[in-house]
Amino acid sequence: MNQAGDHVHDQAHNRAGGLRAIARDAARQRLSDVAVDLFAVHGFESVTIEQIAEEAGISARSVHRYFAAKEDMVIGLFEANGEFVRDALLDRPLDEPVMTSLHAAYAALIRRGPERAHDKVAMRLLANTPSVRARNLEKHLVWSELMTPIVAERLEGADAHLRARVLVHASLSAFQLALMAWADDPEERPITQLLALTFRDLREQAGDPPETVRAMG
Repeated sequence: MNQAGDHVHDQAHNRAGGLRAIARDAARQRLSDVAVDLFAVHGFESVTIEQIAEEAGISARSVHRYFAAKEDMVIGLFEANGEFVRDALLDRPLDEPVMTSLHAAYAALIRRGPERAHDKVAMRLLANTPSVRARNLEKHLVWSELMTPIVAERLEGADAHLRARVLVHASLSAFQLALMAWADDPEERPITQLLALTFRDLREQAGDPPETVRAMG
C-alpha cells in the first residue's frame, strides 16, 4: 500500500477506535447508573454483581470487563479523569499561581459533562460507604502522582516536591468537598460555584493575587 493508502487506512482505524471508545464509555455509564440505582435502594453491601448484571441485561463476566470492583461503579473510572485533570493542568500558563491552575483544572473536568441526578446519589453513597471512601482515597493517590510533578516544576525554592504534594492534596480535598456539598446543597448551586468557594481560602493562603481569586470565584 502506498503512503496515501496508509494514511487513509490509519484514519479509518483511528475513527473505528474512537467509536469503540465512545460505545464503551456509554456502556460503562449505563452500567454505573444501574448499579447506583440498586445501591441507593438496597444498600451497597447488599447488592451483588449478579444482581447488577441481571438488571443491566448482561452477564456478570461482562460487568467485570467494565469495572474491576463495585466501588468503581460509584466513583467512576478515576484513572481517565485523573489524566484529563493532569492534561488540563499542563495547559495552564506557567506564570499562573499554582492554586489557580489547580482550581481551573478541576473546573475543566466539571464542565466536561452535565450535572446529573445519578451523580448526586453516587456522592451520597461515597460519603456513607466505607469501602467506597477507601477506593476514593486510592483515586486521590493516583491523581496526586499525576499532578505533583507538574506543580513541583512550577515552585521555586527548596523541598519543591514535598510542598507540591501538600498543595495537590489540599486541592483534592477542596474538589471532593465541593462535590459532596453539591450532592446535598438545598440551594442546588452548580458544582463550579461550590468549587470556587472551597478553593477561595486555599488560594488566598497560597498567595494568589486577590483580583485573581475574585475573578475565578
